Amino acid sequence: MTQTHEGGCLCGAVRFKATADPVVTTICHCTFCQRLTGSAFLVEPIFRAEAVEFFGDQPREFDTVSQGSGKRVGVNFCGQCGTSLFLRLDRFPGLLGLFGGAFDDPNWFTRDAEKTKHIFTRSARTDVVLPAGVQLFIDHAYQVDGSPNTPVVLSEPQPAALAR
Repeated sequence: MTQTHEGGCLCGAVRFKATADPVVTTICHCTFCQRLTGSAFLVEPIFRAEAVEFFGDQPREFDTVSQGSGKRVGVNFCGQCGTSLFLRLDRFPGLLGLFGGAFDDPNWFTRDAEKTKHIFTRSARTDVVLPAGVQLFIDHAYQVDGSPNTPVVLSEPQPAALAR
């Protein structure tokens, strides 16, 4: 990557910049992420923590426990305007899952087939169309012990209702 990419909250109190490409981009369809975003899914480019710098106010963190892994999930947000900014997952130390929509340009990072995974498609809204050529996981991409789950790759886009 030849440039940095910045983002932040709605009010501008918390700003960040990514100084590397994401390790992977996860599109998460779990009900936790649906509730967290108030939308159908979370677009989450995942970075090594050392590749993300924060400026301005310190984000606030809400801790909860994942129903799937039983491990801590820290939801980080602006303490002034409430914008969700990133997740810190005890299950994946050293990584930060930034909220794709919090970038100034939310289209800069790749969503190509090699670096994108859709997870928890079992709970995807029935009107969501799952893309062809991308790794899809009915649950998480990894089991709690860290071993990989087997993806499905569609040859044609398909509504989530038909992919179950």
